[in-house]
Amino acid sequence: MNVFFEEDGAFKVASIMSESPSSLQVESASGKRSKIKSSNVLMRFEVPLAGFLEAANAEAATLELDFLWECCGESEFGFEEFAADYYGRKPTPVEAAAIATKLHSAPVYFNRKGKGRYKAAPAEILKAALAGLEKKRLLAEKMASYVEQLKAHQMPEELMQKLDMLLYEPDKNSFEYKTLDTAANELHISHLKLLQACGAIPSTHDFHLGAFLREYFAKGTDFPSIDLAVSPADLVLADVEAFSIDDSTTTEIDDAFSIKTMTDGTTQVGIHIAAPALGIPVDSVLDAEVMKRLSTVYMPGNKITMLPETAIRPYSLDAGEIKPVLSLYLTVQADLTITQRDTKVELIKIADNLRHDELEPFFNEHTLESDSGHPYWARLLFLFQLAESLEKARGKYDPNKPIQVDYNFYVNDGKVSITGRRRGAPMDKLVAELMIEANNQWGALLAAHEVPGLYRAQTGGKVFMTTKAEPHQGLGVAQYAWSTSPLRRAVDLINQRQLISVVQGTLPAYAQNSDVLVGHMRNFEQAYIAYNEFQTRMERFWCLQYLIQEAVETVHGFVWRDNLVRLDDVPYITKVYGLPELKAGTRVSLQVQEVDTLLMELRTKYIGVLEEPAVSVLVETLEEALVDNEQQEAV
Repeated sequence: MNVFFEEDGAFKVASIMSESPSSLQVESASGKRSKIKSSNVLMRFEVPLAGFLEAANAEAATLELDFLWECCGESEFGFEEFAADYYGRKPTPVEAAAIATKLHSAPVYFNRKGKGRYKAAPAEILKAALAGLEKKRLLAEKMASYVEQLKAHQMPEELMQKLDMLLYEPDKNSFEYKTLDTAANELHISHLKLLQACGAIPSTHDFHLGAFLREYFAKGTDFPSIDLAVSPADLVLADVEAFSIDDSTTTEIDDAFSIKTMTDGTTQVGIHIAAPALGIPVDSVLDAEVMKRLSTVYMPGNKITMLPETAIRPYSLDAGEIKPVLSLYLTVQADLTITQRDTKVELIKIADNLRHDELEPFFNEHTLESDSGHPYWARLLFLFQLAESLEKARGKYDPNKPIQVDYNFYVNDGKVSITGRRRGAPMDKLVAELMIEANNQWGALLAAHEVPGLYRAQTGGKVFMTTKAEPHQGLGVAQYAWSTSPLRRAVDLINQRQLISVVQGTLPAYAQNSDVLVGHMRNFEQAYIAYNEFQTRMERFWCLQYLIQEAVETVHGFVWRDNLVRLDDVPYITKVYGLPELKAGTRVSLQVQEVDTLLMELRTKYIGVLEEPAVSVLVETLEEALVDNEQQEAV
């Protein structure tokens, strides 16, 4: 005796070896023996096992589901009784098994009600289910067609319309994502590389920029219509003229200097900061926009300003113009000690905007001994000497500190040039130290008058922001309140408002324990980190683009730590797989194997050692990096 039974959702046949009330020992046509439950047996038969299932499946293939559904009626039924009705006679075991197989294969048509028992689906439900199946079939056909197009590096228009989703916020349940994922898996490449191959990412630069804009400038970078307040007309014009020192690409000029010899033989040094706080009222439309942006966003070849051009130009310290400023005057003795500090809100005439590239040949570490012929040389020399004196007073002067290089990126028509500048060069130190002095002294001024402000502090190597005047150990100052870049940082604009209230004797814009002030501080911290990460990412992009542009085949650099190598000519750190264990500072040569600006990857192969590390190797610690960043912010 043989049995037709169900096991694991499939129909099987076997010969009975032995039987108990609840189970059977059976043997399949292949000779495999097993134990099955009696309840799983659907039919017993005598015909041979060989070819039984094949014959049943063949017979089932001739049966039409629609006709079966029409024949079965509305009541629940067993497959054998239905087979008898269908064939009009007692069915053969093969015919009964064929009916069972067909019914079981179509759950949309026949609802299962138990082992071997079914009930026809209601007409409306069947109609809806069949429509759903047809939709799935058509969708599967479309997906298959799109997958082939993608594999042939052709971008279907339907997927192109969902490109933003596919690039930046993939919906894994969407048809478009599943189609892209299928094609990418079959080609064994990433989604982004496939989209790039299909021409959906024509510009890798715009892809990286788009990711940032989507998150932080979802409504675009344009400013709303803004009416700028007029600065007070009763400000006094200072009896000095100022000059600024900036990179040639700087358009938001917010700091300048002046020098005047006094009748008593002392020297008055003025640090003058643009004063947009005079024209941006708290809670105005422009103020609301500033507190959304919180900072100018910098990237090589471009920037997203915190203020609109209509608000920058009236306050930027442009040459030949008279502008309102917040000034810190230092009375400097012959020995460079400072005996008096005064803060004023005033107007000042800007005589010149000096630019790094034009100034550096005349004012650098090699031109300090004698006049280089630059009209500002003497004034610059005095300010540099004062800067060194301030640096010594902070306890941070170290003439033997290894020189590091900062990099400037210049992008024109998609072509990038990267130039290195020695960190701590005279004009950089001049600007940095005077800005540190202003931020330190103005922080102290706020604290002395018990007017709240926003401070940068550092303890235990950790840099953080606070509303209290706390020490910045890395810079060696008792307090440090960012106040010197109000055209590009909201923190500086906020502090300037508070400082102006102290100078003019008015109520501060933000009172003690102001929740608004704390909210602005926290928002700025988050934005500051995000903006800096984005700037770093875009600088890395342009470093890679530079390697492609210049067709660089070999690069040199020094081992930073582990298998990380810092390249010589561009500010880029890359992981080198297969790099032998070498001391930090060892200079090595690497072969460039692949440069990928989309995935931001540089693949290199170790060639060999160029130079063993010196006794004293500069490997910047985290704490040193934090301090250097603060000083660079001052510049």
